[in-house]
Amino acid sequence: MANVLFRGSTYLRWVYLLLGAALVLAFILVDSALVALVASLGLPQIPTVLLDAVLIVAPPVLLGLLPAVREVEGIAVESLLGVRFEERPLGPSRTWPQRRRTALWFCLHLITGGFVGVLSTIVVGLGAVLLAAPFRQPGRHELVPGIDYQVTGNWTDLWMPAAALAATIALMLLSAPIGALLAYSAPRMLGPTPAERIELLERRTATLAERNRLARELHDSVGHALSLVTLQAAAARRVLATDPAFAETALAAMETSARAALADLDHVLGLLRDDRRPGSATAPQATLGDVARLVEATRAGGITVEVHRSGDLSTLPAAVSREAYRIVQEGLTNAIRHAGRPAGEVEVNLSISLDSSGLLLELTNPVAAVPAAEGDSTRGGRGLAGIRERVAVLRGTVEAGLVGGRWRLAVTLPVAVTTKG
Repeated sequence: MANVLFRGSTYLRWVYLLLGAALVLAFILVDSALVALVASLGLPQIPTVLLDAVLIVAPPVLLGLLPAVREVEGIAVESLLGVRFEERPLGPSRTWPQRRRTALWFCLHLITGGFVGVLSTIVVGLGAVLLAAPFRQPGRHELVPGIDYQVTGNWTDLWMPAAALAATIALMLLSAPIGALLAYSAPRMLGPTPAERIELLERRTATLAERNRLARELHDSVGHALSLVTLQAAAARRVLATDPAFAETALAAMETSARAALADLDHVLGLLRDDRRPGSATAPQATLGDVARLVEATRAGGITVEVHRSGDLSTLPAAVSREAYRIVQEGLTNAIRHAGRPAGEVEVNLSISLDSSGLLLELTNPVAAVPAAEGDSTRGGRGLAGIRERVAVLRGTVEAGLVGGRWRLAVTLPVAVTTKG
């Protein structure tokens, strides 16, 4: 028990209780004015008593129902009671059950704080008088109105400061368990319930999934652009003296690729920051309708890309078309990275087919080194892993491997073909 007096938490919790006492004093001032107003109405005794009771209870309850009270109490509880909530920082009350629990907690804070505040006022006030008693002139002195005490001027007066010290120790020993009880109750009254914990976990899972999706978008778009810029820069450097026109085309393609990558980067970073400033535009996501631009940018680096299309791709659902574009983009990026030969000797075949069986994406290219499978941290493999994740979300299938000395990526996405009306 003696250790309680030497813990900093004991005194911090006492301060938290005194904050409740200060709030009680503020409510007493308000209630006094309201009670005086009711008394001036000249109502019968029973209605007056009932109305007084309502006016005394209503202000703290109504204040406790305000959403911001949960946030403010959470800060005070974490700072002074040493409680750590699962939801950090503790936000305002979002539901009525949370508001009711917060109002109950607020009233509990006022009751316990008012009790400890009254005791503290008595102990501090009388303690100061008793501590100073041995230094006063001998004779009778008033302790409080109606109560006096005798000062003899000798050692027998030492009981007074001892009583003041004992009362202070007793106050701290009483405040400590009350503060501990509040610290135990705070997570259960201010914190989330089991149902709210599940909801909070679901929100965090959704946030992590969204960030993972944005990381894939960033990897695919910026990684593809950097691969193209590297390839185009190498091609331009080789033919700068002999074929200036091609070098100029490659430099223009580099500028286009870099600008597109910066636009994608700004879009993704804006989403990660949850940027919703007025007037800020959301960059449109590329779909299979933009494959032609993607292919032309790849060809500008000297790579031969043969494209075969079949079916009306405009009937694809927007989500499928966006994911399919990213899959094609990553396939072209892998072709650039792993060809292992000069750009002019790289031939890529891309087939996009839509029929009643679904959407088929097939891409073949020469390869010098087999791309790493997912899970191989020493060789990368994020691109292929990202493709598998995209395909899994759409409940499709993916095949990747060497066929006849060429790398083949085949993706099938089950989609319902819609007819334009």
